[in-house]
Amino acid sequence: MVVTGASSGMGKACALRLSEAGYAVFAGVRRETDGQSLRSQGPGTIVPVILDVTRGATITKAVREVREAVGSEGLTGLVNNAGVAVTGPLELLPLGELRRQFEINVIGQVAVIQGFLPLIRAAQGRILNVGSVGARFAVPFGAPLNSSKAAIESINDSLRMELRPWGIRVVLISPGSIRTPAENKLAADSEKMLNAFPQEGRARYGPSYGAFVQALLALESRGVGPEVMAETVLRALEARHPRSRYPVGPRSRLLPFLFTRIPSSLADRMRMRLFGVHPSCGHAEASR
Repeated sequence: MVVTGASSGMGKACALRLSEAGYAVFAGVRRETDGQSLRSQGPGTIVPVILDVTRGATITKAVREVREAVGSEGLTGLVNNAGVAVTGPLELLPLGELRRQFEINVIGQVAVIQGFLPLIRAAQGRILNVGSVGARFAVPFGAPLNSSKAAIESINDSLRMELRPWGIRVVLISPGSIRTPAENKLAADSEKMLNAFPQEGRARYGPSYGAFVQALLALESRGVGPEVMAETVLRALEARHPRSRYPVGPRSRLLPFLFTRIPSSLADRMRMRLFGVHPSCGHAEASR
């Protein structure tokens, strides 16, 4: 079993739970120290492998290490979890940040799938791609992250059909709000983003972007724990007939259901209010 992005948060919880369930877990981490820490906490077999989804050489090396360990038996499963969250107003978003978002959350995921697929095919294993409720629930300032998760959802659906002839199941795990240490990184990254805005941009977007970040952090802090995500992953791996999608947490079901069944103008106003983005902020800035 391979789990990417296993250094912390959801990936770490998945690696530990799968290890507890008796799987030999190859945990993708970017630093040796993260791997040592994870191995010391694992109740079963956890083998750290250095894997940066944006660096093809590390993917190739990780595949080779896993192949040497599993041999002809192949790989039971791949949990494609690695990812980052980039937020900000599209008017001011550095294109390099948008490219980084897609390089990690989309291109990197496909590269990992391509690398490990021969081992998955040998065992008729499963591929679990981690998406997000944001793929179906766009929010202001969330375009980079939301669009990357929408891309993964589309890729997941195509791959599910392409690999069906070989009995390889491809499943989407779609979490809503999950409490993880990534909240701290989101706060730091958003502060860095805000400070990079030109003065006019800070005046135009600063208050509403700051309110968005605080609202998002509040939602995440009230989310379910990463252990709920891990249990869902285990269930999807072991189900005789897995579903194509597994929502994680109540918001992953409620929000898409609600906002796809009301007029878009009303849905927009509700989302802007939910995230503290008020329509009057642009008029106020223009009048100064």
